[in-house]
Amino acid sequence: MASLVRAAPAPCPDGLCLRTRASLSPQQVGLELGPLLSHGSSIFGPGDPRWANATARYQEYPAPDFTVAVLVAQESDVAVVVKYANSNSLPLYAVKRRYALPISQARFKGFEVDMQLLTGIDIHPSRGSAAFQGGTYDRQVMDTLWEHDYEGTTGSCDCGFYRMISDNIRCFTSHADLFWGMRGAGHSFGIVTSFEMNIYPRQFDSWYYKIYVFTQDTLEPLFEQLNRLNGNGTQPVELAVQYGLYTLDPTVSATEAIIWWTFAYAGTQSEAQLYLTPFDELNPLSTIDGNVQFPQVPDVQGTGVHNTTCGKGLSRITGPAGLQVYNTTTQRQPYGLFNYNINEYPALNASGVVIEGYSVAGVRRVESDSSTYPFRDDYLLCKQSTITYKPNPRPDPIAIQWAEDNQRLWNKGQPTRKPHAYVNYASGTESLEETYGHEPWRLRWLRKLKAQDDPEGRFSY
Repeated sequence: MASLVRAAPAPCPDGLCLRTRASLSPQQVGLELGPLLSHGSSIFGPGDPRWANATARYQEYPAPDFTVAVLVAQESDVAVVVKYANSNSLPLYAVKRRYALPISQARFKGFEVDMQLLTGIDIHPSRGSAAFQGGTYDRQVMDTLWEHDYEGTTGSCDCGFYRMISDNIRCFTSHADLFWGMRGAGHSFGIVTSFEMNIYPRQFDSWYYKIYVFTQDTLEPLFEQLNRLNGNGTQPVELAVQYGLYTLDPTVSATEAIIWWTFAYAGTQSEAQLYLTPFDELNPLSTIDGNVQFPQVPDVQGTGVHNTTCGKGLSRITGPAGLQVYNTTTQRQPYGLFNYNINEYPALNASGVVIEGYSVAGVRRVESDSSTYPFRDDYLLCKQSTITYKPNPRPDPIAIQWAEDNQRLWNKGQPTRKPHAYVNYASGTESLEETYGHEPWRLRWLRKLKAQDDPEGRFSY
């Protein structure tokens, strides 16, 4: 089928002849908006064979209701689409790989602005930075930087060395207040078509990884040892990432979860062994280990772009909590709840309780008020993020209750701290304080920015 952009005539010189039409057809959008976009852009609707792939999401419960997909080929196209949508009072939602989690997305109905073609990367060695277009993604960035002997903050594996991604962004706006707000709440303020971020000469040619499988009788000793390793936020910087999950492995048991845990160390096996020997002594059911280059770390730890963890088309319910230490009693309770739910509701047996711990030395060096991100004293992330099942309304209430129960248990296990929900894992049901910080000044400033930069609430999903 020919793209509506390329096939459409141009009856409206400015593409804005008609006003405020919430039910615009893809064909009409193509006629009006198509001539204003660059070559290579496309506009299509549900009847197009590209629609299913263009709207497939990591989180399908519940998905946004897209009526038209606009695939842009140039950064400048995004501003044109925004102007067209605003002039016609049409909601719009920018995507690149469609991995957003919050259930609040269900409130959206309107345009999908797809930026997946905007994948340009321009490295500036003299500045120690690179410019990235808004459609770039972790694996692409990791591979490209590695090929040029650089690395950067691309997710979980190197935040200890270089802080968080948002801490390394140099610019995407000339407005200082908005720059502060975008680093931690950017989804509430606009669409980023490109940004400049710090990059660093790569330090380690080889990373050592080790994966353990434990049975439930090891749960308390395991988390006690993990607390020693974490050391209240002092986990060694080279031991950049360790995380695990409660998950069902039918080859071990059809009714009782295993505890799967993985470590990634920037360096050699002999160096890593100093920290891993206590876990070897817990008599794991099995282990797998090896050495890989940094871009392959997600692949071997199960979070690579081609791993099933990243698959689309399933319902996934979240319920995160930020911790400083593991309460071993609390950790036992979600384990029991997992076993109960997968046995009571077999449709949910592909789920997993995800528990993450990182080296946070770099994160802690940054002042909390320097950006929107509020929880720099959270050293551990617990997220019931993969209550996973084929889209089906019947298990929805059960899955939501399960996630809320885990969230409540984790927060109850740290009674002296207020609930925290890491924004990228949040379900959309948490309070603003739980997601953006409990300090009154922080929310006052965010509300002021919202009223100033998005007074009509165009970015509210």
